[in-house]
Amino acid sequence: MTDLSLSISGASRAIRKLDRVWLTIIGLFVVLALVSPPQALASAAFTADAFLWLLPFLLVSVILAAWLKAAGADRLIGATVSQSVYGAIFLAAAAGAFSPFCSCGVVPLIAALLAAGVPLPVVMAFWLASPIMDPEMFVLMWASVGLELTLAKTAAALGLGLFGGFATLGLERAGFLVSPLKAAVSCGGCGSKGLAPVNVEWAVWRDPVRRKDFLAEGKVVALFLAKWLVLAFAIESLMVAYLPADLIATHLGGNPLSAVPLAVVLGVPAYLNGYAAIPLIGGLLDLGMAPGAALAFLVAGGVTSLPAAMAVFALVRGSVFALYLVLAAIGSLVAGFGYQAWIML
Repeated sequence: MTDLSLSISGASRAIRKLDRVWLTIIGLFVVLALVSPPQALASAAFTADAFLWLLPFLLVSVILAAWLKAAGADRLIGATVSQSVYGAIFLAAAAGAFSPFCSCGVVPLIAALLAAGVPLPVVMAFWLASPIMDPEMFVLMWASVGLELTLAKTAAALGLGLFGGFATLGLERAGFLVSPLKAAVSCGGCGSKGLAPVNVEWAVWRDPVRRKDFLAEGKVVALFLAKWLVLAFAIESLMVAYLPADLIATHLGGNPLSAVPLAVVLGVPAYLNGYAAIPLIGGLLDLGMAPGAALAFLVAGGVTSLPAAMAVFALVRGSVFALYLVLAAIGSLVAGFGYQAWIML
């Protein structure tokens, strides 16, 4: 074999060892640099800014997941919460409805909760409710679109969390949704009952073995979440650049019976983030958008926006991801039609 053949073979093996997600990110920016250099720079800046904004949440969540795992508290937490899962679902939905997390920002925290053994129904309740409303968004919405729609969105967040949590609990007890996390992220039980308490040592730095476990777990979780969030933000940058708001406005007015389902469908690719959606919805309402469609768009987009959905898909198994989408769609439709009926009374 010639030296050239050996070099090509070695390069091929090296490429195959690279992570496919990082290769996709590199390929995306290479294509952008060739096709539209200004957009490549804009997307790189957008991705960096978004990731740096999220970085504190990511670091806290990674440290929490690694610390609980190394301390031996992961199975203990799962067993404790499982003993009062009904109350935990109510608390998780309420906490999610008022927590300061966006749809992407909640993903690292969800990974930490699942890795700590918190049951999936409890996590799902928090997961669905959290991106829809937070204290800052409540104030901004009140000032921009009025108190009624703001309260309706808050109620939708709480209701969707409860609906998702109890629906997931029912499916889990029917024998579905076993081991929700993908193999790349560890899970200390994820809702299994009867988890035996283990020797918990919170001061993990005192034990060389626990320190090693902490570093290993933190590295795996951090790299796994970082690559998918970077890809999600890169794609979001293209959505910001190439998906004009007036395109959405032309399709969400008119008959609420058709506008509400269409708002749920468009909410996934068209929704950018909760704060950017507020002036967008304000403008659409001024153009005659049905209030129910506005709420459906806000709820569906907040939970299942494309960047967030990608991060969720990377984190959980296909059955859990499908359930996440179905629950979000049903909840968004119910919220939209329910609010429209309230307006028409």
